[in-house]
Amino acid sequence: MWSKDTWKMPNEVFNTKWRQILSEKVAFYNALSDDDKTRFEFKVQEFLLNTRITGIDVKIDDTDRILVAASAVIPIFHFSNWKYINLYEVLIYPSSFNKNFETSGEGRNILGMVGYGFMEGKMILSKQALHRGFSNESDKKNTAIHEFVHLIDKMDGAIDGIPELLLEKQYTIPWLDLINQKIDDIYKNKSEINPYGGTNKAEFFAVVSEYFFERPKLLQKKHPELYKLLEEIFDQKMTSRDMNKIRHSIGRNDLCPCRSGKKFKKCCGKVHYS
Repeated sequence: MWSKDTWKMPNEVFNTKWRQILSEKVAFYNALSDDDKTRFEFKVQEFLLNTRITGIDVKIDDTDRILVAASAVIPIFHFSNWKYINLYEVLIYPSSFNKNFETSGEGRNILGMVGYGFMEGKMILSKQALHRGFSNESDKKNTAIHEFVHLIDKMDGAIDGIPELLLEKQYTIPWLDLINQKIDDIYKNKSEINPYGGTNKAEFFAVVSEYFFERPKLLQKKHPELYKLLEEIFDQKMTSRDMNKIRHSIGRNDLCPCRSGKKFKKCCGKVHYS
């Protein structure tokens, strides 16, 4: 685990290739103002400086690293001093795995996991699920964000659906009452929230957090009270952001994602078009 003495802070200009990946893959990033994009980039750099990302039987690249870092930053974006001191390595598996961390054989239905015991301080993510979480903008699911929300929940000592470091005391009882009500609705088949959220309070918190960051306007419409409490927890007004501002590719005549004001072909993409 890292400590205050070993924690590293960014001191280099943000990599242009990384910015292009964010622009092409991460709707949350594209919905930010220029100043907030700069702050987001800083947090991505900080995360990558302090967290190893290791491929297990799969090759990983900059896109994988940036998507992991973005997943970590999104939930805590408005907490400038937040540090994942309970995480030092993210293991990327090719696809799903089982409870014994095996990628072949039976029972391979796990897409992500926060480690415990001998795996303490580690997280496991399926590469396939990591990319799917950012490519499908309408399914209310993002496995990596789900697991980082568990990690946030765990910072107070227990993964129990009550993020005490983020949830002000006056909201704790209303939050628990609402969780119980919404889980009951899931059991009665009266909710379109992912049924996995009915497993327990911790899974409910992670599932609805995915919903909050993926489809905030729909969540507000379907579950206004739930949306409002998640706003308080994460200190983010997600409905004010245009989450459809995703750029699937950057053309030669598009503005360069480095925000220079120049066309891509005459700026960071010059190497490709010269």
